[in-house]
Amino acid sequence: MLGPVVSASIGGVNVRLQTVLHQRGIEPESLADVCEVDPKTVGRWLGGRVPHPRHRRRVAHHLRVEEGFLWPPAVDDTASTNVELVATYHNRAEVPRETWLTLLGNATEQIDVLVFSGTFFAQSNPRVAQTLIERARQGARVRLCFGDPGCRAVLERGIEEGLGPDTLAAKIRASLTYYRSLVTAQRCEVRLHGTTLYNSMFRYDDTLLVNPHIWGQPASANPVFLLKRVNEVGWFDNYAESFDAIWADAQPWIPD
Repeated sequence: MLGPVVSASIGGVNVRLQTVLHQRGIEPESLADVCEVDPKTVGRWLGGRVPHPRHRRRVAHHLRVEEGFLWPPAVDDTASTNVELVATYHNRAEVPRETWLTLLGNATEQIDVLVFSGTFFAQSNPRVAQTLIERARQGARVRLCFGDPGCRAVLERGIEEGLGPDTLAAKIRASLTYYRSLVTAQRCEVRLHGTTLYNSMFRYDDTLLVNPHIWGQPASANPVFLLKRVNEVGWFDNYAESFDAIWADAQPWIPD
């Protein structure tokens, strides 16, 4: 029997409930019918409100997941249980577009992106550059770190993925064109790195999406972990420190 529970909420959204609905192809209105509640009630659940116990049980049964996954038991801050891992996705395409947009739109302090090309990041949000500048104007620090098109790591990664020696470099150059306006924007920086990249990372304040790289496969085909920072000795800070190390050696991007 669950004791006090908390919503698995990131940026005001119960990401786990949202993700399971997306993966099962179930609309919120359909879940409302199953639970015999108003669709607005399901909307509040998705927004982070914890349902009544009988509704939690019915939702978990209908979605074929553990109730404690959707609404984890409350834990003491000193507990050793790792609650940083909020959600996992089989591949990047399974991360709902609404999750990307919500995290970006709600960030107030820090936005960090580490990729080789990150083409999807702009293609999934045509206003991504404007949104990043708006976030910076509201006080957030924006750091975007792309692969250096001329570096050996990019050349080797393209060959490993079967793209040929020049394709990934061309994708990086095309992706960078979306961010020209950030070069002169306050609190925004764009740099190029030449490191062997083990993970793509997307940080929004204390939330982090990590996209591990499997050899020979494009990043889009690999899993994504959604982490929420809990303390200074967890996964989140380890990944954040690796970003800082790569950023320190990266060079500012100067558009042609």
